[in-house]
Amino acid sequence: MANRCHVRSISLPSKSHPTTLKIQDELNNLGKWEESSTSTLGAICNGLSGMEDLYKCLDELLSLQSTQQALSHHQPEKWIDELLDGSVSLLDICGNTRDVISQFKENVEDLQSALRRRKGDVCIESSINNYICSRKKMNNDAKKLLAAMKKMDNKAGASPLLDQDHQLSTVVRVLRDVNAISISIFQSPLLFFSSPVLKSKPSRWSLVSKCMQKGTVSCQEKQENMEELETIDFALSALSCKREDLEKMQIAYKGLGALEVSIEGLGDGLECILRNLIKTRASLLNIFSH
Repeated sequence: MANRCHVRSISLPSKSHPTTLKIQDELNNLGKWEESSTSTLGAICNGLSGMEDLYKCLDELLSLQSTQQALSHHQPEKWIDELLDGSVSLLDICGNTRDVISQFKENVEDLQSALRRRKGDVCIESSINNYICSRKKMNNDAKKLLAAMKKMDNKAGASPLLDQDHQLSTVVRVLRDVNAISISIFQSPLLFFSSPVLKSKPSRWSLVSKCMQKGTVSCQEKQENMEELETIDFALSALSCKREDLEKMQIAYKGLGALEVSIEGLGDGLECILRNLIKTRASLLNIFSH
């Protein structure tokens, strides 16, 4: 996907613990997903699913006595604060992303309900306005979260590991790589929802122009995003101008229904990741407190 930080595949010694090697495999799989995936909600949900598998492996690693001994015997050091601060930041990012998407889902449901009931032009127009306002707010919230993640990504790995043993350096590298891929995956839904609200259907050439801007988003990704968000925007814009357009109303209703299902899956995925992040932070705090 475009605009995300690049996460390199890690390569650990063949004598590493099997759990560490499992984490390497999961990281490499997510790296491949990142390179090949398109910016659709279905693809993003697949990324979150892979992320959940990764954190299950990480939980196994942190439960190992050798891991706990390696981490607890090297205190206090700057990289410990880095890992703990990173765990808090990931919790905040995941929780805030979930909340932003949950609020938007409510507006999607309200508008879909208004279109289904067809209680009159005023009701539908009010629901459309609420939806557009929620899209704009989500756009701004997503951009703020993306900026926060960029700062977090810039700080990652800033604390050096000097003269550390193999076990410790391997665990810290794994934790850093898990944090890095987590940032990258959390960027995906935010990049998707940070697309601007379109008020009119663009011409073929204006769409090509958008594809060319900044050289960061492929035409294929733009088209796929359009099918999930922009098509709804176009239909709603037409409804605002021509209230009795049943065809546009059906397009908007169908699009909102598909969007609601996708958002629900996305919210469930973020909720699972949030629980895993809480567990990871609790494990780290428990290890470093001894």
